[in-house]
Amino acid sequence: MGSTLEWGRHYAMVEPSSYRIDYAINPYMDPAVQPDPVRARDQWQHLAATLRSLGATVEEVPALPQAPDMVYAMNLGLVALRPDRTGSGGRSVVLSHMRHPQRRVETPAARAWFEAQGFTPSYVGREGIGAHFEAGDAFPFRGDLVVGHGPRTDELALRQLAGDLGVRVRGLRITHPGMYHLDLAFCPLDDEHALVCPAAFDDESAHRLLDLVPQPVVLSEEEAIGSWCANSVVVGRSVVMPGCPDRVRSRLDALGFDVVLVDVSEFHLGGGSVRCLTNPLDITVGRDLEPVTGGLLPGPDAAAA
Repeated sequence: MGSTLEWGRHYAMVEPSSYRIDYAINPYMDPAVQPDPVRARDQWQHLAATLRSLGATVEEVPALPQAPDMVYAMNLGLVALRPDRTGSGGRSVVLSHMRHPQRRVETPAARAWFEAQGFTPSYVGREGIGAHFEAGDAFPFRGDLVVGHGPRTDELALRQLAGDLGVRVRGLRITHPGMYHLDLAFCPLDDEHALVCPAAFDDESAHRLLDLVPQPVVLSEEEAIGSWCANSVVVGRSVVMPGCPDRVRSRLDALGFDVVLVDVSEFHLGGGSVRCLTNPLDITVGRDLEPVTGGLLPGPDAAAA
């Protein structure tokens, strides 16, 4: 059994009053199939209540009326706390530069909210210009920042993230159209285990990810897409999941994790699930991400310059 994750106990969630399907920017979206607003709100509230019952703090962010996808809070930005820095208590956030223009309206509203909470915002490149980066592609694991690139995040963003945060970035090329963010194919469980769906990546990246995780819980393509199980969040030893195939549940049980199922099926219509609806506010440089210095590493892995 690995050491319990120290991050994932404080989340931002965007309330779902504006959630609807106005366009199609992923394989799951169809404007002809709209979510039920009452059912969606009930599911969202139950998810927030579940996280709180497990000991997590949840901050509720107001929705922007013209931003129907803002409910997927994970993609608003990547928080990196730096306790050793002065000013704003070392609270910083790298805001997303969305691939699709339909979602870029979310970023100014996200910036205003983060600033009101005492975070100092930054961007990959300059505001709204340069490489695309979406925070659903980035996770700390074993001291490094693991970042998926391809469908939504540009490979160029990896080196910029490394330089901005002062951490090592490990890049993985995503090739599966149905797993367009890393959070649909990878979920850290503790410092030894993670849910991994190799089918989301090109062969080299799949092998590199499996080598990175000492004891991966490997998901088939059918398991990952059919149950959305990689799009989960972990609070201590509890894994809050939208679905869990029997084989995966048996493995998690054996590893000492408590599976907590929540129904967020209305949000699957927009292409997101539990992880997409939550943004961790407690990722910390020096604890979850190891500061590094030195030159850039060759290939897709980059360390801070």
